[in-house]
Amino acid sequence: VFTAVTGRKMPLVGLGTWKSEPGQVKQAVIWALQSGYRHIDCAPIYGNEPEIGEAFQEMMGPEKGIRREDVFVTSKLWNTKHHPDDVEPCSPKNLSYIVVVLNLNEFNSAVECKREQRNSSVASIKPTVLQVESHPYLAQVELLAHCRDRSLVMTAYSPLGSPDRAWKHPEEPVLLEEPAIAALAKKYNKTPAQIIIRWQTQRGVVTIPKSITESRIKENIQVFDFTLEPEEMNQVTAVHRGWRYIVPTITVDGKSVPRDAAHPHYPFNDPY
Repeated sequence: VFTAVTGRKMPLVGLGTWKSEPGQVKQAVIWALQSGYRHIDCAPIYGNEPEIGEAFQEMMGPEKGIRREDVFVTSKLWNTKHHPDDVEPCSPKNLSYIVVVLNLNEFNSAVECKREQRNSSVASIKPTVLQVESHPYLAQVELLAHCRDRSLVMTAYSPLGSPDRAWKHPEEPVLLEEPAIAALAKKYNKTPAQIIIRWQTQRGVVTIPKSITESRIKENIQVFDFTLEPEEMNQVTAVHRGWRYIVPTITVDGKSVPRDAAHPHYPFNDPY
């Protein structure tokens, strides 16, 4: 559990629900809560929050052993929903209340590190969480240091490389097949995914792997029964190659190119 500057306790491992379809996500959340997860990451734009709320209603209550206040929920606001009056209608009533609400668009994750100091000086509610793509191929070492200096919690989305993306290309590197990670998995009798999640949690990064498979949901939280040695942590960090899996693209002259690269504030050329 990571304690944010607000004093709120944020579980280090949560269930991601991006790409978890209605009809599947309810059962995934139920399995997660049964497996000990107390952090669920969701968003209205995912189109599945009502079903997540149904899972909450089924699993939580005085006689069921899980209280709503024990479960940390992250949701996200789209760029057109930043007015205070828009916040509550964005969340289904059966999610009860949201603990953390993030702004959501393609740029915010990367440029928030630049905005944060300015926002902190003027905001009545200080930023406390920064959610970005992060995994061994995109270690985000500089950004993590920035967050620590400013008492921000960093959350890693797509921590396993999002291998089920619709736009996956056959020539891109496969994170879960990385030899250095596979070697550690063999040593500790763990999966490569567990090694990656353990690496993140040991460096204080909240991690939200997505799955709708019961066995993987259980495995992804079973990372607190072993500890990577300092040199092993360094080995995983050294896998970094500045590789982003989640970059919006368009096709120009038959080639896939970053959609917003011509924007004057395009952030992904910076070392974050």
